[in-house]
This record gives sequence, structure tokens and C-alpha cells, in this order.
Amino acid sequence: MNDLAIIIVSWNVKDRLRECLSSIFASTHAPLFSVIVVDNASRDGSADMVATEFPNVLLIRNNENVGCSRALNQGLRVSESRYVLWLNPDMRLFPDTLRNLVLYADTHPRAAVVGAKLVNEQGELVPHIRKFPTIIDQFFIISKLARIFPSLLDSYLCRGFDYEQEASVDSIRGSFFCMRRDVLSKIGMLDERFFIWFEEVDFCKRAIDAGYEVRYTPSISAIDYVGQSFAQVPVIKKQKMFIASMLKYFLKHG
Repeated sequence: MNDLAIIIVSWNVKDRLRECLSSIFASTHAPLFSVIVVDNASRDGSADMVATEFPNVLLIRNNENVGCSRALNQGLRVSESRYVLWLNPDMRLFPDTLRNLVLYADTHPRAAVVGAKLVNEQGELVPHIRKFPTIIDQFFIISKLARIFPSLLDSYLCRGFDYEQEASVDSIRGSFFCMRRDVLSKIGMLDERFFIWFEEVDFCKRAIDAGYEVRYTPSISAIDYVGQSFAQVPVIKKQKMFIASMLKYFLKHG
């Protein structure tokens, strides 16, 4: 069994996906790992690029966009590893990212989920720690009140969080989301009712409710190009998808 399975759900970001895969295989002192790409019916030749340029990657080609949760679960079902890293295709790893990830996970057995310090191309912090959502803060988001009064979301967005210190948190960004295999066997995989958005929040909530931790640490870092796939979706459609997932989350968790 490998130490780590890296699962990438990809949709129409061929160049970023190539860069992401190249950074993975440029890792130094890396643990034993496998890479699985689940392509959600990309139209830009992403799947063919993976098959041609990265023959050691296990490629799953979907005939339609089945959403993030369902595609990730496809990868989970064919993987065998102690840990699973859900990695967005618009991410780039540093040479020591995978090594540091497994080292940290090995020394924190109660961590169901491990997250990293994320930075953009310029090396600037990408804030991504969140408290569990409430109906009030989500109302501030969908009503656009938070754009007028940004401080309304200070608590939800953890604006005072110190990203230079490791900590137990509520939830982390799904772009770099490491899960422990034995926890998956106890609380289940991702909930496929979430097509996009809230699937990682739901998993973190279930993990914490089961007595585990969600851990953030700056000892692991990666570059996040932030939402390259989803930027291709029209704004109105994104809003509808966000609201649909939000309602499912609140109906599920009360």
C-alpha cells in the first residue's frame, strides 16, 4: 500500500493540470505515492494530455461532468493508500510538499483532515480557514451585504487567524485537502449530493462530529491559482449552484 494517493478532479484546465502533475513528479524525498486524474468530460484535450505525457497516472475519463464529490469518490474507490490528497488541478506543489504532508499526518493520528499554507503566484497568502457556516453569515454572502459591510464576515472567514501557527480548525479549502484512509472507512466518502461547494465543509463537519480533528499547518505549503476551472462558469449559474449546496448542507446538519 502506498503512503499517499493524490486524486485530481479536472475540468478544462489542461495547462494548469500539466503544471500540477509536473510539480508532483518533481517532488524530492517523497513518500510512496500514486496519482489519479478524474477528468470530468473536459473539452480542451486535458485527458489526452494526461494519457500521452503522464502514462504513470491512472486516468479516469467521464463522459459528462459528474461534479466534484462524485468524481473524487471515483478516485477514492480505485486508490489504496494510508492517506488521500484531494488536489485541485490549478495547484503547484513545492519539492518538499508531499514529504512534509506525510510526516505531519504520521505525527497527528487524530487529524482526519490536514490542510496547508496556500500562497498565490506572487507568494502572497491565500486565506482559506473557515468556521462552520451559519444561516446568518451565508445570508450576508448571497444578499451581497458582505460586499458593503465586509466586517460582517470577520468571524466566518477567521480574519484574525494566524497562518504562521498550526491549529485545529473547523474547515479548510478543498483545493489541498488530505484525508486519512481509516477515517474514510468510518465516516464515509464525500457526499455526492454536493455537486460543487460545501462538500469539503460537510466532510470536516462529519469528521469533527466523529471525534477527529481538522488540522492546519504552515509546515506544508503549496501554490494555489484559485478557481481556474470554476472561473469558466457563468456567474448566475455559480450562484444557483452555491445556494443549492448551501441549502443541502443546512438541511443535512440542521
